[in-house]
Amino acid sequence: MGAGHSHGHDHAAGRAVDRGRLVKVLAITGTVLVVEVVGAWLTGSLALLADAGHMATDATAVLIALSASWVATRPSGPRATFGLHRAEILAALVNAVVLLGVCGFLGWTAIGRLVEPTEVHGEGMVGFAVLGLLANLASLAVLARADRTSLNIRGAFLEVLTDALGSVLAIVAGAVIWLTGFDRADAIATLAIAVLILPRSLALIRDAGRVLLEATPADLDVAAVLEHLSDVPGVVAVHDLHAWTITSGMNSLSVHVTVTDDALAVRGLGAILDELSECVAEHFGIRHATFQVEPESHLSHEDLGSDCL
Repeated sequence: MGAGHSHGHDHAAGRAVDRGRLVKVLAITGTVLVVEVVGAWLTGSLALLADAGHMATDATAVLIALSASWVATRPSGPRATFGLHRAEILAALVNAVVLLGVCGFLGWTAIGRLVEPTEVHGEGMVGFAVLGLLANLASLAVLARADRTSLNIRGAFLEVLTDALGSVLAIVAGAVIWLTGFDRADAIATLAIAVLILPRSLALIRDAGRVLLEATPADLDVAAVLEHLSDVPGVVAVHDLHAWTITSGMNSLSVHVTVTDDALAVRGLGAILDELSECVAEHFGIRHATFQVEPESHLSHEDLGSDCL
């Protein structure tokens, strides 16, 4: 005996709005990418090239995010009963791995320039970095209104945020070179950009991994769920509870609930299922829950193994 609830319509509508924002960010990022590549070539700045390379990563990430968001709207079917929502999580994971690669490249190249400095035109570097910063701020303003509970959107937001910080570092490095002639400031700024990228990439990999491994959602207190379900009138036991995340903002739950025979006879299965569904929706925001409701007389037939909660 079971029941399930879904909020797929609202979820899909929100993702459609976010796709429009991603298109705007892609247009901004693509334009500034070209400008910064030209700037890196004209000034000889590794920090600008690093920012341009990260911009290219951003543009790729946004393209992946757009594709994944579109794929995630495809309807469910017999071969994919939950639909393709996990495409968004895979996209976030790809973004994070690419970021790690960019981080390694920047670090290696910057160390080489610390050993053998290359002449950099600080004045031009500042000008191009300012353009990059303004573009990143515009992209952040667009993404700030998006649903950042989505790992997909969060990945894009973090990349643009890191880019904005990278542009600030490039401005500072350019000013130092312009005023003092200390060319190693360019390599130092590049290393700082790499350091900014690393922890965000690892955090995104961790969060995407939790979803793909179907770990219990980090924001869900399983003990509290058991307690609330046990407090529903007529419930005598709650076991075999499993909780996981389908995609960002879509937690799922399945659980066996044992109720008294009297409760089933007096209130009926439908009323009990409604109460259980309302319980997890109201207290934990879970609207995709499946309950197996069993009469108390069936409890002795249950195999309550060590892996059951």
